[in-house]
Amino acid sequence: MSKEKPASLPEQRWGRKPAKGTPAKNYTDDFKHAGDDALEISMQPIGVVHSSYRERFAVPRQPSLDDAQEATIELKAGMNLDQAVKDLDGFSHIWVIYWMHLNQGWNTMVTPPRGPKVKRGLFATRAPHRPNSIGLSAVRLIKVEGRILHIQGHDMLDGTPVLDIKPYLPYADAFPDASSGWVDETGVAEMKESINTGS
Repeated sequence: MSKEKPASLPEQRWGRKPAKGTPAKNYTDDFKHAGDDALEISMQPIGVVHSSYRERFAVPRQPSLDDAQEATIELKAGMNLDQAVKDLDGFSHIWVIYWMHLNQGWNTMVTPPRGPKVKRGLFATRAPHRPNSIGLSAVRLIKVEGRILHIQGHDMLDGTPVLDIKPYLPYADAFPDASSGWVDETGVAEMKESINTGS
């Protein structure tokens, strides 16, 4: 029985070219695994959220459209993270990547709470229950005090572990002409009504 030939690798493309005279490096050739091979990823929280939300159903579905509540992110001591936040206070918004620590289980199809009662593919929604309980929120940064970040307009429970923080860049992160798929059909976006397109 003949074996299928492995797919040929695509030609190397450059987002940024190396400095002149610097040979190209192929890091990915040194780290290969088949699609079905087990790959474990280990992460450690860099901080924790202190929030007034202590019940999952109290969290706003789209915090930027609701009464924007304040919270703080307390970064861990002993990691020099007070240096890592240097210059962050110049940004009005930040991305917070976190672990939804109270989630259990997930489904491939979910019924969003607004619009027609139609089951949608999980990845076409913003349902909180997912294969990996990773959350991503864009929040307003009010101020930075040492290892404490004061934020507003969030959807994170008290005690939520924070994995990473990045600045929000309007010129790169905003897409004014983006389409919203099935959500456009509900008319909710035009009404600026709070909607969780998933849970």
